[in-house]
Amino acid sequence: MTKVFLNGKFVNKEDALISPMDRGFLFGDGIYEVIPCQNGRPIGLGLHLARMNDGLKEIEINYIATADEWLKNIEQLISQFSSTSVAVYIHISRGADSKRSHAYSNNVTPTVFAYGFEIVPSQTVDRNQAKGFKVITTQDLRWQRCHIKSTSLLGAVMHFQQAQDAQKDEVILYNDAGHITEAATCNVFVIKDGIIMTPKLGNHLLSGITRKILLSSLAKVGGFSVLEQDITLAQLEDADEVWLTSSTKEVGAVVKIDEKTLGDGKAGPMWERAQTAFNRYKFSL
Repeated sequence: MTKVFLNGKFVNKEDALISPMDRGFLFGDGIYEVIPCQNGRPIGLGLHLARMNDGLKEIEINYIATADEWLKNIEQLISQFSSTSVAVYIHISRGADSKRSHAYSNNVTPTVFAYGFEIVPSQTVDRNQAKGFKVITTQDLRWQRCHIKSTSLLGAVMHFQQAQDAQKDEVILYNDAGHITEAATCNVFVIKDGIIMTPKLGNHLLSGITRKILLSSLAKVGGFSVLEQDITLAQLEDADEVWLTSSTKEVGAVVKIDEKTLGDGKAGPMWERAQTAFNRYKFSL
């Protein structure tokens, strides 16, 4: 029987009970992280926990996650799986209050939950074998604090469902100015004439951990031209390659945007170099 972590204890998943008065349930009032693990090793653990702690501080939830404590919990959660590719989902809500009120109290005890689940293994770095992602584009209609990894994901859920309804893998979003922000569940990279571009950080997109590891890996390997800048919808449509980065996709190659096929419809040669660089350094941060 699968065990999950709830408020300091490992319990059977079927016995993990959370109050209906929990603000995470009532308001989506919380922070979450998804930490990928390959061969029993978490990827970017320190970066994930730092972002989680920053988010908790920003929304004023009084809880600090230490790396040593979480590493032990993560190891126990992933030990239940025979797969070498597992992720751990961590969810920290403000906790259960005595009444439903938009205003929150500092006296509420946070609810801390985590569980493991299998993910797709790292792809073979071969553009002829790599999965190609098909996406649509649409205007970004989410809220203006996307830099917070909030459990309140309705905006992202609705955008992602647009892609599912169109029988596509993802949706790439653009703002009122026609600039790319991110995808519903991923960061975006656009490659043109050997230059790698990704939207600069701000409140309009999440500072992805895979994005950060990839940028660091490219810098360590060297020989790449990388720009963090505004990217227009026209630049996206004219790209040689487009990548999506996330904890569960690592570096995913987009092969079709709306009705346009990119290149020969396969992952591109720059993708091979980028995924190779990511693989080389993904455990070092």
